[in-house]
Amino acid sequence: MNKMNMYIRSLLLALLVIVSKRVVAQDVSFVPPLDIPIAFAGNFGEIRANHFHGGLDFKTGGRTGEKVRALAKGYISRIRVTHGSGYVLDVVYENGYTTINRHLSSFVGEIARRVEELQYARESWEVEIVPEADEYPVKPGQVIALSGNTGYSFGPHLHLDVIETSTGEQVDPLPFFKHYVSDHTAPKAKGFMLFPQPGLGVVDGEQVCKNYPVNFSGEITAWGLIGAGVCAYDYMEGVNNRYGVYSVVLEVDGKEVFRSKVDRFGDEENRYINSWIYGQYMKSYIDPGNRLRMLKAQDEKRGLVDINEERPYEFVYTLSDALGNTSRLAFTVRGRFQEIPAVRYDGKYSLKWDKVNNISEPGLQLFMPKGRLYKDVQLNYAVRADSGDVAFTYQLHDSSIPLHEYCDMYIGLRHYPVKDSLKYYVAGVHSKGRKYYVGGKYVDGCMKVRIRELGTFTVAVDTVPPVITPLFAKKWGHMGRIMFKVKDRETGVAYYRGTIDGKYALFGKPNSINGNLICELDSRYVKKGSKHKVELTVRDRCGNEKTECFDFIW
Repeated sequence: MNKMNMYIRSLLLALLVIVSKRVVAQDVSFVPPLDIPIAFAGNFGEIRANHFHGGLDFKTGGRTGEKVRALAKGYISRIRVTHGSGYVLDVVYENGYTTINRHLSSFVGEIARRVEELQYARESWEVEIVPEADEYPVKPGQVIALSGNTGYSFGPHLHLDVIETSTGEQVDPLPFFKHYVSDHTAPKAKGFMLFPQPGLGVVDGEQVCKNYPVNFSGEITAWGLIGAGVCAYDYMEGVNNRYGVYSVVLEVDGKEVFRSKVDRFGDEENRYINSWIYGQYMKSYIDPGNRLRMLKAQDEKRGLVDINEERPYEFVYTLSDALGNTSRLAFTVRGRFQEIPAVRYDGKYSLKWDKVNNISEPGLQLFMPKGRLYKDVQLNYAVRADSGDVAFTYQLHDSSIPLHEYCDMYIGLRHYPVKDSLKYYVAGVHSKGRKYYVGGKYVDGCMKVRIRELGTFTVAVDTVPPVITPLFAKKWGHMGRIMFKVKDRETGVAYYRGTIDGKYALFGKPNSINGNLICELDSRYVKKGSKHKVELTVRDRCGNEKTECFDFIW
């Protein structure tokens, strides 16, 4: 018994330490990362394709080159140049948090020199350095980089992630800068949606989800089990941007049934957004396979509402931002008895979210371990064949169903129009027939590929090399910059390498939205005042390669 008491005391003490650390962490503040007034282009947790926006986007007035400063005492822990996030700098701070600064235009000082040397040494635009903790210490306000528009960036800004160092979880950066932000504008709802559950509920006599404007004045009737959702955005005075909503609370007849608070998440939770979001609507109920911690339901119904009495049900949404501004949306659903038709399914595959699922067809194998689905799914499966196709076209479902993790799929080849197996790839097929690259590798008469969505797939062949187009070639010497547009219609560019006068030239993709390959001419590597030859080689994901040569004077 004494041992048990000692164990309980130790456990309580550990929990108290954790809680106390969290309380202290809430009082942590940072100095601003920029010298200009704080304004945001995007906030934490905004809805993005397959993921939450992981940080704050600080506006830079449409300019690049703004000084980016260290937020507290710490050290630079990681330095990267990538096509996705551009120039990236990670900083670990002594207060228990780590930040990631993305889309920078350049590094400064010794780091800038070291990165460039590594790029030339490895003959690669994309590089990574992980320095020791004592190599690059920083103090509050120290300039550590310059803001930019690199990587997948639609305009000049500074993206700042804040990560709790002990857990690796991303947290909302806004509370750390609340003393520098003036915001008195509450979130605003744009509309709401009702979701009758298949075979369990109806809305206005139908089993289809229905959306309504905020000022809807008609009557809404329902019976059985239904879910609700809201489309809403947050705003700040002085800017035209709209942001994600920090907190959503749904009450029905004065009782809370659901709450969301977008304040933190781990990497493994990111794709759960596919289960929470329906278009731009945030669902106020939780699919059985959704483990997103920021969603809370008050009972075993997971936020669903049982309309089982012929009376009005009062729905009230409370929307809040991270600084406490609040608004409300209220509407009434009248309970009215209606027949609830049973779900009829004549298809081949009814998948269970909490089971292992397997799809086996001639020329197709798909194994889905438990935990890949968020809810039960009834597939609208079909197969199409054309005598000239490399493989059958398999419609696993007539719309995309996201999976939480990858699954292995095999598609057998029917014909071999080319001998080189590297030329084959698995293609997804859009509803209008357009194909897009998914990937895959040839293995014993099949293409093996990893997929994270159920849709329509086939096998295609790519034998066409990328196209290289010089941009402003006559002005290269005057601009001191060489520019190319590189495109590959089918599988995309996988590799590129440039030389000037036979020596490696540092070509990069500073902005991945426009995709231009650019080489800034430097007299340390290219002699000025003479004629030069530039050569660019580009290869796609199926190994098709193209090389082009051009002369210029600089």
